[in-house]
Amino acid sequence: MNTFSSERKIILVVRRTRLDDLIARFNTLAQAQFYVEHLGADFSDYLQEHKIYKQAVKTAESLLRQFGRVQVLDRDFLPNFIFADEDTIVVLGPDGLVANTVKYLNGQYIIGVNPEPRRWDGVLLPFQVTDLNSVIPDVFAEHRPINEVTMAQATLNDGQILYGVNDLFIGRKSHTSALYELKIGESEEQQSSSGIIVSTGLGSTGWFKSLVIGATSVAQALIEENAEQSLKLNVDTRFAWDADYLHFTVREPFPSSTSATTLIFGKITLDKPMFIVSQMPENGVIFSDGIENDFLEFNAGTQAKIGVADKRGYLVV
Repeated sequence: MNTFSSERKIILVVRRTRLDDLIARFNTLAQAQFYVEHLGADFSDYLQEHKIYKQAVKTAESLLRQFGRVQVLDRDFLPNFIFADEDTIVVLGPDGLVANTVKYLNGQYIIGVNPEPRRWDGVLLPFQVTDLNSVIPDVFAEHRPINEVTMAQATLNDGQILYGVNDLFIGRKSHTSALYELKIGESEEQQSSSGIIVSTGLGSTGWFKSLVIGATSVAQALIEENAEQSLKLNVDTRFAWDADYLHFTVREPFPSSTSATTLIFGKITLDKPMFIVSQMPENGVIFSDGIENDFLEFNAGTQAKIGVADKRGYLVV
């Protein structure tokens, strides 16, 4: 028996598969299969993903029990789970599950494991299940390198706080026009848009990349239409995971007699946070990392301070 087994606690974070969600929706496997195949989709892919993931969970749990007490935690319980300072966190991918887990931690190390490398890119999943045999002892002995991750933080004037590992979204739940007052540094203005995206370095290859590529592609097309000589816009969206700043992007800003469009893109730094006052009577929200059901209400009169978080994530590599 490993000497760690009675002293260490390991939290294995897992998720439901697409098949689990379908069965929950349609009650039985047969009804789920009928629904998918009736639409002309390949149900075998759902079955294969489910089988591989469940086997990965079983194998990972077995390996981890050699090194400590193991608790399997479904992602749905992350917001209400209390992690102990000495816990070691193992997340069985995909990448988004790692991001969703990091924001609920407070200094604990997180180990990202790729359950199916052929399916998941694994930017945040440097390890496979069998690697746990060597990675866990290294982590316990503090022999593994650690990447620090900067997070975004939204703080409301009623004291509520929400962290974002990849990004924060500030806008309307329906993604229709959001109305608010925005201030950063000495500049402020009234805006109407489909929301503000605040991105971290970790999220710079995700939603932030899509926003920038979309904007530059539109600009490129307009340049080519109106210029005799084409000017190629090459933009690298990446910035460091541990950068001491965030980027904000206003999505689809609308100029009018009551709304302006000058504060559309820029940096949020430690000494220059962003302040937003909601002017939306209902359905105003702030959510993080694409999890729309984990949100702060952001309705008329609510004030939010958006800045670099007062804590960081720690990813084992």
